[in-house]
Amino acid sequence: MAAINNDWLDALKGEFRKPYYRELFEKVNEEYGKYQIFPPADDIFNAFHLTPLSKVKVVILGQDPYHNVGQAHGLCFSVKKGVQVPPSLVNIYQELHDDLGCAIPHHGCLTKWAGQGVLMLNTVLTVRAHQANSHRGIGWEEFTDAAIMALNSQDRPIVYILWGTPAQRKASMLHNPKHLILKAPHPSPLSAYRGFFGSRPFSQTNEFLTSHGIEPVDWQIEE
Repeated sequence: MAAINNDWLDALKGEFRKPYYRELFEKVNEEYGKYQIFPPADDIFNAFHLTPLSKVKVVILGQDPYHNVGQAHGLCFSVKKGVQVPPSLVNIYQELHDDLGCAIPHHGCLTKWAGQGVLMLNTVLTVRAHQANSHRGIGWEEFTDAAIMALNSQDRPIVYILWGTPAQRKASMLHNPKHLILKAPHPSPLSAYRGFFGSRPFSQTNEFLTSHGIEPVDWQIEE
């Protein structure tokens, strides 16, 4: 695993010394040795690498990485260029188009968002190939909860976009009055029509940021 070496390290270094993290590290190394695991080991902490804590202005929480070959690269909902856009991201792009008029791109790489302060964090950071949720309960949740608590303690406006029940469970950890929490059903084809479409998270986020004197996110993903 590529070590975290930006300001997230100060926020999370206490976790690396805890017994659960040592067990998690050993378990993950063992899994990479025995099975096909996603994302590639050097991409596990990409969300932290690409969006330093001091730069975070929006948080999108996912569940666990995509589990098909070539998809996951450490940012929730994002896939590498050249990979077919997954159904949930197709729906995210549709809502983005309906909300802000953004053109729908033909790839699913969201690193542009990460570079603007959008932290795209899964609550579980690894998965076995073709086995969704296979690394749930091995310790990642405790680690990412620590990251969420670090975000909650930031004394500046931050928007949390919580799609689906697992992400919304984290709302109980978020009680900073300077922060905005947006909730909607998951963008999966199974639930998007239950209120994800029409929820306007992107315009609401930018209106909140602008109202606090913060540069809004340019959500348009270019070809």
